[in-house]
Amino acid sequence: MSIWKYANPTKFMGWTAPVLPWLFGLAALCLGVGLVWGFFFTPDDFRQGATVKIIYLHVPAALMAINAWIMMLVASLIWYIRRHHVSALAARAAAPIGMVMTLIALFTGAIWGKPIWGTYWEFDPRLTSFLILFLFYLGYMALWEAIEDPDTAADLTSVLCMVGSIFAILSRYAVLFWGQGLHQGASLSLDKEENVADVFWVPLLVCMAGFVLLFIALVLMRTRTEVRARQIRALENRARAQNA
Repeated sequence: MSIWKYANPTKFMGWTAPVLPWLFGLAALCLGVGLVWGFFFTPDDFRQGATVKIIYLHVPAALMAINAWIMMLVASLIWYIRRHHVSALAARAAAPIGMVMTLIALFTGAIWGKPIWGTYWEFDPRLTSFLILFLFYLGYMALWEAIEDPDTAADLTSVLCMVGSIFAILSRYAVLFWGQGLHQGASLSLDKEENVADVFWVPLLVCMAGFVLLFIALVLMRTRTEVRARQIRALENRARAQNA
């Protein structure tokens, strides 16, 4: 049985309806536990004090800012290869969520950086690549709105998504290309020494799980909205054609 059957709009609407409450519930549970644990039951850092606790928002948001664009890239490639409209709509649905995640990462990073670096902003490689990624999100959303034909919009935004994926990768690996800069190394890495003390790890992972679940839930919810909007437009166009 092909997995692509679940990309059929009718089947997609069917299987996502019962899944969404569970996703939102698990996301709320993880975020509630992780944030309360992190903010109230972990010690202050010996160098950064209580400021370090912004990590429970900053790192998960930064993770999802990058991965949201990668998800959009995968969905865009599926659109190009198989012309599944749900995949194009899913990419469109994910963009505002990824944009908000990027904004949260930039904002919390500025707050975190002020007492540590002495400034809210520095043209550090990772910070700059995140700012460019944020602008790509805005451009992607604007391009969808500017083009009336949905298939043409999906084609052109997919190309933009492929180009923007370069900056999504740079946002993750900027320090490897241009040196460390002010920003610390990766908080999570499979091949490097961790930059997060053990006492902060578990609540951070719980928060990250909450952000991932919330992202999935929001993307599915917004994709359902996009599918409904597309169906309504199709009915309106059919009605106009019959009345012409």
